[in-house]
Amino acid sequence: MKKALITGITGQDGSYLAELLLEKGYDVHGIVRRVAIEDPEHRLSRISHILDQIHLHPASLESYPSIFSVVREVEPEECYHLAAQSFVSYSFEDEFSTFNTNINGTHYILSSIKQIVPECRFYFAGSSEMFGKVREVPQNEETSFHPRSAYGITKVAGFDLTRNYREAYGLKTWNGILYNHESPRRGFEFVTRKISWHAAMIKKGRKKELRLGNLDAKRDWGYAKEYVEAMWLMLQQDVPQDFVIATGETHSVREFCEHAFSLVGLNWQDYVTTDPTYYRPAEVDILLGDATRAKEKLGWSPKTSFKELVEIMVEADLREIEG
Repeated sequence: MKKALITGITGQDGSYLAELLLEKGYDVHGIVRRVAIEDPEHRLSRISHILDQIHLHPASLESYPSIFSVVREVEPEECYHLAAQSFVSYSFEDEFSTFNTNINGTHYILSSIKQIVPECRFYFAGSSEMFGKVREVPQNEETSFHPRSAYGITKVAGFDLTRNYREAYGLKTWNGILYNHESPRRGFEFVTRKISWHAAMIKKGRKKELRLGNLDAKRDWGYAKEYVEAMWLMLQQDVPQDFVIATGETHSVREFCEHAFSLVGLNWQDYVTTDPTYYRPAEVDILLGDATRAKEKLGWSPKTSFKELVEIMVEADLREIEG
């Protein structure tokens, strides 16, 4: 039985990945903040249905001793580093915390693996935000980075750390450059979940309006449940390298609104207003991924269309509200 360690196991990706690994017969371990264990109803909601099948370890990404201790206790064969301060807008407001958590946390885990389990396969969750002010469209694994947020900068640093541990110390490390991926488990602060939730709430008469920022912003949106499978496929390869995971299509925030509200029989323009406070200080350009390498070497390609993704999210929110 393979043993896997997941940081960020309580998040959207971590919860889907934990389910996938359990289905494949893994012994699944996760790193969580101590506050999560003290407040399981809220903090562990995404993994509440599998708590009896996994092992949780309290630790902080800002503490090397605590990370080292967990890695030494678990001795994983695979490690998926998903945890990060991942809300881009918040990274503008608190750059210091974002840098500390995201960069140091990645470094602490890599260093611990090098010292304790150098044969462990390591996955780093990169992001399309690393491309930022893009140099070409679409972007692939060879496209240069120009991040436009503190979050994007930390992800570039994590990417370079991961690659350096591969090249300098011979560790088996992979970088996944994942484009935006959504699901009903997405946090409410993210625009996609904000839209699907408000469409459902307005339909049920519990909200009256939705305030958003740049409606023309475009993203390459995929289904998170499919993207975690790509993470797993990477670590099953013989040769470590980096992979772009994307749909190869872009859609605007406006399109997301149109489809989400149409699903509940409403005209989005009657309820959505723009609010300058939600605009980014520095917007990214067209983030459009070329996942050719993933298709050819991993056999991975997206199966859920943009409209199907929106439907999955809106229908789940309707069920949650009704429940």
